[in-house]
Formats: sequence, C-alpha cells, structure tokens
Amino acid sequence: MIVTSHAEDPAEAVARIADSIADVPLAGGLVFCSHRYDRGALARELEQVLPDAPLLGCTSAGELGATGYDTDSLVFIGFPQSAFHLSVLPFTDLDHFDADTARKQVRGLVASGRQSAQGKLGSDSLSHVALFLVDGLSHREELLTMTAQEALGDIGLIGGSSGDGLAFRETGVFFDGRFHRDAGVMALLSSSRPMRMFSAVHYRPGPQRMVITEADAETRTVFEINAAPAAEEYLRLVGNPGAELNVAFFAAHPLMVRTGGTHHVRSIQSANPDGSLTFYCAIDRGIVMTIGEPVDRIAAMREMFAGLAEDVGEIDHIIGFDCVLNRIDAENRQLGREVSDLYAKEKVIGFNTYGEQFRSAHMNQTLSGLAIGH
Repeated sequence: MIVTSHAEDPAEAVARIADSIADVPLAGGLVFCSHRYDRGALARELEQVLPDAPLLGCTSAGELGATGYDTDSLVFIGFPQSAFHLSVLPFTDLDHFDADTARKQVRGLVASGRQSAQGKLGSDSLSHVALFLVDGLSHREELLTMTAQEALGDIGLIGGSSGDGLAFRETGVFFDGRFHRDAGVMALLSSSRPMRMFSAVHYRPGPQRMVITEADAETRTVFEINAAPAAEEYLRLVGNPGAELNVAFFAAHPLMVRTGGTHHVRSIQSANPDGSLTFYCAIDRGIVMTIGEPVDRIAAMREMFAGLAEDVGEIDHIIGFDCVLNRIDAENRQLGREVSDLYAKEKVIGFNTYGEQFRSAHMNQTLSGLAIGH
C-alpha cells in the first residue's frame, strides 16, 4: 500500500494516508519525508492515525514517489497484515554504540520476529529481510551495518542513511512515535510473498589510481592524496585542475575502492577551506582508490529490473534507497527525466539517501533496494 502527499501541513499529509488506508489492517509501515516538514507535528499526526502499527522512517534528501523523483513530499509504504509481519529494534546514542549489546538485541529480534511471523501468517516458509535506517550524519553506519549483519546470519540487511536535503545539519530517524538524531532503527520484515534484495552501481573503475596518504578516519577527512594536498590532487587526476569543487562535480567523478572483489563508491561530501576532502563513507590512510567512470545507466537498470521480475514474478513494488548523488549526476547528464520515468514504471518507492546499506557494507552512489512480488 503506497501513499504520497505534497501537502505542506503535516495534518493534511497524514490525513491522506488515513484516507488511503481506510480499514485495511497494517502490520506496520515506512515513512520517508522531506526535511522541510515540522518533525514534531508530523510525528504527532502519525501517532494519532496509526497508534498500533509499528512505524519507522526518516528524513530524506529527496523522495521517490509514484511519479519517480519527487521533492518536498511525504511517502508512506504500508504492509498489510494479510501478507506481512514487522518487528522493530531501535538503536540510540550511536556515539556510545556497544557492538556486543547490539548483536544480542539483533539475535533476539530475529528469534522473536520469526516466531511471531510464523504464528500470525500461518506459514513456516516465509521470506525475511532486515530493513535498516540510520542517521546520515552519525559517522557510525559502517560499525552498525557490520555488527547487525553479523548477528542477522542468513537474513540480508538493506537500507539507507537519512538526509536533510543537502544542508548536512541535522537528519531525523523515526521510530517510537518521534524523530531522533544520532540513532538508527532496524525492522525485521517477514512475508509470505517473494522478496529479493539488490544493489546496483552506475560506475566502473577508471585508469587513474591514487593512494590516501593522510586522513582522519573519525571525521572521514582526507588531507593528502599521493602525498599532495587532497583537493588539488583529486582535481589533477580528474584532469580538470581549475574546476569548482561542488556536489555536482563530486557526483560526476566518484572515487571507488576495491573490497571483497568488487569496486564500491566512496563519495566525497565536501571540499574544505584547508584543501582537505570530507567523505560520506569510512576512509583512512593507505586506501587505494580509482576515479569512477559512468556506464549506460538506463540500459543497466532495465536489465536489472527484468532480472528482479524473473526472480520474484510480477513485482508489487520496489522499496528503493537511491543515493542523492545518483540523482544529482543523472540530472547533470540530462538523464533525470528518463531515470524518474523508469522508477515510476518499475514502481520504485523510497528516498534519496546520504548512503546505502547492503548486507554488511555501507556504500555511496548505488541504487539499493528490495523487490516485493505479488
């Protein structure tokens, strides 16, 4: 059950959800919203309309609605009780995150969630996926993702990092009836329907190589590349030393690292006055990187969506976690409308992230998600 609203007033936006739900019992729901909403007012309205259904969600850097790319909107994904079960586990105070405690909590969530889902859905052959949302400014995504996936065992994890447009000031993760900062939330989604996770990157490694020679891992800041000032050397390797370092430039020239036999993007968030570069993902000295080059995004996504349909049959919807840098780069390459139309056609619903989580990895500039069949 999918609902989108562009109403500026939280009460009006949530009323649209209530009207669409009608009397359909829900196992729970996801809420993705523009950072422009009054979070306190929105939380109160959601609690009033859906007091008994577990809800989780976050603020975004853009939304994926029924018509594709969207902005200044509210997106709601409801899971009917007839085919789904949802169990929620929050993580607060990420600055003091304890991995051992978290592993025990996740294992408890899996055990109780599976048992409850089997009882309520009346089946032992269910699909299980862990949906994961985390504060996109917390700098704790890697630790949380690796810890959670280890405890989940054979259940895959998929999710995204919350955003606030491109302000980088304060994002919000929604659970327990309000928006939180420095927090994350996981939901074990169980269903009698087929579900498949996926993650797609729209770049391939180019010929240019570089080594991070000075960095602060805690703040994700790189000071030197190849023993030269980071921003200066990055521009030189791209081949455009006079270019303005901004979000569009970073999106068009992503840095990639090889891990686990596959290249992943480690995106730059900002250039700093001292010539350093701040990243969205973990970064440290000694990492060897390359500059990514774009592939035929539309052709690759069409092939991917066709493969998903073969796996799960007719697709009901796809919950999408799409990096905001993907959206910026698509628009700069005059692909924004084509990508948006393809998302609408393939029923991709979700939000633009500050990063994506897939199994044990935290990544950038991917389209990651969950395809759910009928």
